[in-house]
Amino acid sequence: MEGPATAGSSLTGLPAAVARWEQLITRARLQRLDPDQFAVFSKILLVKHPLPPGLIAELLLRPTADNNVALDPRAPLYLTHLIKQRRVDTASVLKALYNYSTIHTKIHPQPEDQPSKERDASAPRRKKLQRWTSSYSSEAILFWRLAQTVNQGIGIKSGRDVVETSRMLVRWMALFTEAATIFSQDAFGSMHSLNASKLGMERSRESFIMFLNAFSAHPTVPKTFQIPAAKGIRKQLSQSLEAFLPSIMQVNPSIASQLDMFRAQSLATHDSTEKKDPAVSDMNSYMDNVMGLESFQVPEVPIANTRAGLYIYLSAALVGRPMIDDAALFTYLHNRYRGDVQQAAVQLILASFDVLANAVFRNEGAKAGHLLKSFVVNKVPLVLVSLAQSSPLYTFNPEICITEALGQVDTNIFPTFSGMFDMSSNTGSSFQDSVRQDFCFACQLHGLLSQAAIENLLGDITYQTLPDEGRYVKDILVQSCLQDSDRTQKLIGELDNMNGNVGAAAQAVVEVIGSLCRNTETMALKQLCGQLASKPLSLDILLLFSPAQKILHPLRELIDHWGGYDEEQGEYQPVYEEFGSVLLLLMAFVYRYNISPADLGVRSPDSFVGKLIGGGHAVRLLSDLSPQEHLHLNGWIQGLFAEGGLGDELMASCPPQDFYLLMPVLFGQISAALSAGFLNEETLKSGLECEFHFWSGIWMILTAADLVEVFLLPSLVPAILYLSNQLWAEGPEGQRSIIKILQLLIRPNSISNEASAMFQSVLNIVAKPLEHALRSYQRSDPKSQEVEPLLRAIKENLTVSRRTGGADHAELESWTTTHGSHTPGSHPNATPLPGGLAATNRPPQAQHPDGGISAAVRHTVQSLANWVQQAPLGGNTTPTAYTHRQTLAALKLLGARQLLTVLLDELKTLTESGQGSVAYDVVCSLVCAPDVTNDTSLASSDTPNDGTAGGAGAFAAAPPPPVQRRLTLREVLKHEADDWKRIQKQDPVMAETVVRLYRQVEGQMEMPQTAVAGLLGQQDMVSGLGVVGGDVMGDAMAAAAAAAAVQGVGDGVSVVEGMSIDTSGLGGVDNNYDGGVDLGSAGGSAIGGGGGGGGDLDGDNIFGGLPTLVGADFDGGGFGGWGDMDLT
Repeated sequence: MEGPATAGSSLTGLPAAVARWEQLITRARLQRLDPDQFAVFSKILLVKHPLPPGLIAELLLRPTADNNVALDPRAPLYLTHLIKQRRVDTASVLKALYNYSTIHTKIHPQPEDQPSKERDASAPRRKKLQRWTSSYSSEAILFWRLAQTVNQGIGIKSGRDVVETSRMLVRWMALFTEAATIFSQDAFGSMHSLNASKLGMERSRESFIMFLNAFSAHPTVPKTFQIPAAKGIRKQLSQSLEAFLPSIMQVNPSIASQLDMFRAQSLATHDSTEKKDPAVSDMNSYMDNVMGLESFQVPEVPIANTRAGLYIYLSAALVGRPMIDDAALFTYLHNRYRGDVQQAAVQLILASFDVLANAVFRNEGAKAGHLLKSFVVNKVPLVLVSLAQSSPLYTFNPEICITEALGQVDTNIFPTFSGMFDMSSNTGSSFQDSVRQDFCFACQLHGLLSQAAIENLLGDITYQTLPDEGRYVKDILVQSCLQDSDRTQKLIGELDNMNGNVGAAAQAVVEVIGSLCRNTETMALKQLCGQLASKPLSLDILLLFSPAQKILHPLRELIDHWGGYDEEQGEYQPVYEEFGSVLLLLMAFVYRYNISPADLGVRSPDSFVGKLIGGGHAVRLLSDLSPQEHLHLNGWIQGLFAEGGLGDELMASCPPQDFYLLMPVLFGQISAALSAGFLNEETLKSGLECEFHFWSGIWMILTAADLVEVFLLPSLVPAILYLSNQLWAEGPEGQRSIIKILQLLIRPNSISNEASAMFQSVLNIVAKPLEHALRSYQRSDPKSQEVEPLLRAIKENLTVSRRTGGADHAELESWTTTHGSHTPGSHPNATPLPGGLAATNRPPQAQHPDGGISAAVRHTVQSLANWVQQAPLGGNTTPTAYTHRQTLAALKLLGARQLLTVLLDELKTLTESGQGSVAYDVVCSLVCAPDVTNDTSLASSDTPNDGTAGGAGAFAAAPPPPVQRRLTLREVLKHEADDWKRIQKQDPVMAETVVRLYRQVEGQMEMPQTAVAGLLGQQDMVSGLGVVGGDVMGDAMAAAAAAAAVQGVGDGVSVVEGMSIDTSGLGGVDNNYDGGVDLGSAGGSAIGGGGGGGGDLDGDNIFGGLPTLVGADFDGGGFGGWGDMDLT
């Protein structure tokens, strides 16, 4: 009795519960009940009258007697609360929507919608299911809300949810696929009633696709489909997706591609039949190859042009050898700001001041900041002039741009005129105090600002004026210099100015030197080259306004093809003197910026420059010398250590090229003889001083107290570099001998004023590698008292010895610690690693994925992103600390591929945290930034084959060997983007990140065919700084520009007609030589074992069989030749 009663009670309770829920839903609709209140009432009702989720969804989503047109807008809101309370699940909502969808009425008119006369009379009559007249909009809303709940982790909670939802997805996909087929048959509009239904169905399907994509990305889904019990529904879902995807491939290819990947990874891969089916495998492989990168559609992420982007780019361009390539800079600005030159100008000014402010806060010093200051004052105004001439799509008002930009520059670092005298705002540095004022007057010089605007910007009346000589014009300066050599020397002295005229002066100097080289006017070149070699900071300025190859290639060509002596040559010393001055300038460029023979355009193994730069300071065995070189070496030794000294006969028989290549052998023999006891210190001192009598005229001769001209002093460069290298490799005795030699070379007893400047030029070149070697020796022999005086002698030269972009030892150590999660400051006095950041010297921490330099790079990206997000909009702010040396160090330590992995991981993390708009710009700028250590623009493809005289012929016609350079971040990123299919199988989000970043990078680096070409064309039509190969402007325009220069610039002058930026010499990249410069390693060409070898120097051989290397056998008469000389 109790059983039936209980059952009857239960059956009686379900209709009552349904009635109660119908009552609640009806009243809620009529009274427009707030969704939150509905959630409260439904919770109470569920306690008293519980219902299954499917019934509740049916009651909310089915048509009613008074409404069968469209779902009430409140219903989706009520459902959302019920889903959050877990009273209704996703599958029940999908089922209710499916049951009452309008799509059924369009594709299945039988039996309920078919006319009665067409209906089979024998068929049993069924109760007609009432469906919505138009449910498309409500379906779209509910699919979208269901996608949100799934993304939030509410819609899918368990494997049961996955299975039940999958069953409904199979039915929905079949419904949409069939509907798409029916609607496609109405190609000619014969079924007019279907047009509106087709549009509605497509809107509903778009939202369904979003829900389906969210479902496929849920982590519980693939885990559930790995269970054997889910094999059936997994196969059904896979087949349904395969049939459904073609209908949406054109509608939403991005999501279609992701769903296809979901089917291949989470569904089809678990099907053993598909795994074993070779046809399916071949088809999948074919599809992977057919679907290229262009077919991969990724969701758009708004990417901001942040203040950090151009800050990174300019920091990279100025961290070492200046790489402000005008064409590349204009391309980057045009692409980055999409032709909006007004915005480009503002951000360029801001970024330039930010880079200089960063150098101030990092205490990099006035010498390191000199280039940055000149860039702000002398280069940026010229770029603004070119932007003004570019005929932009947007209006360009330079005065507004400058005013807006300077309003965001921190006045604490760059004070106004009155602020310069405020002692309370002292930043600890003064070289940047006048930059704001200097920049304004440089802009006025070029017609970008008026005097009234300057007074408003500086906040006071200043006493500074425009240059008395007015605005320089390069062509006029060149003609003046070619007529008066003193004018060129004066221009070289003006390269340090901050008045806006330095650009024209620098290009004029480069033009004059190139012309003198081509005309082999070596006497005029001698003075100019010596003056420039003594001013390393001026070399930076030259390269800021001219391509490096424009000055380096003429110098290299002249030296490589230096002619022999004339038949009537009376004196040979002037030839050595002129050759040495030109070579000294070339070596100053090469060693300061770590330029390789390949960068110089060297193609022939017979090139003197290639031999000297590539291995001129390496060890050479006597057995490797030619008979002619043996004779030359014998003559120099006799001249140094025998009576009679050096004479014209020796220099007449030995060209200067051969002499410079003999320096390592000569000093190797002297060092070996001294360490073996065959040469005492007094004899050494006498010989070297006698040598320097002819070398430089700077040391007093023991036999005659007169001074002679400087002509051989530049040969100290390969000599000291050789000794520095050997100091790493020799044993204790050999090291002590080298220290004795260095004491005589570095600390002369007396020196003339003329020779002093050239001697300082030599020390500037060798200071860094010499310091590395001396400190290494000091660590091995802490008690040595000879090292500190040498270090003090080169202390001032260290700050100007190198500008390569390499990190010093203290920076590298702080970045590569396992906890290195900060960006350290600069340590100007720290000891850099010898030989750069060689891969063989990688610290173990550098490769640690969660620490070391990887963590330092991550922290730098975070700092840059946080800076631009926290900076006040339009307000002045201090830039975050950044040095591109860290990125270059990471490239060498980790490699481009591993560094890109670190950047991509951090980019993905920042994007997931909501900082993607900023993070993409930061990482994109790091990838786009120029790499001074891996630059291919120096070796010009139009450089003729070099070599010694008569070196043409068969060898010259042979194809040069290709240059092997490291992969860049951009190249590795392109490779990863091309391999997006593989990445997507492992991490779909990372695949999107890679492709999105790749497209952003290529968009900023692609050379446009119209805008930038037009911009550069405008430059060629004005006279200002001119074009490398000669200006295209006629005489009339040149005269007009000259007249403008004479008249000067006053208030209200328009943008200058005569200023342009030199963009020539930007031809193709020459990859025809592989070489490098070893600036500090001891691993020379022939370091290590071996005996002395018997280089027979005829009967007058003084050194005899003198061994070159430490460790050779010195017994057995190896120095027999020394016995023939009276050395007392």
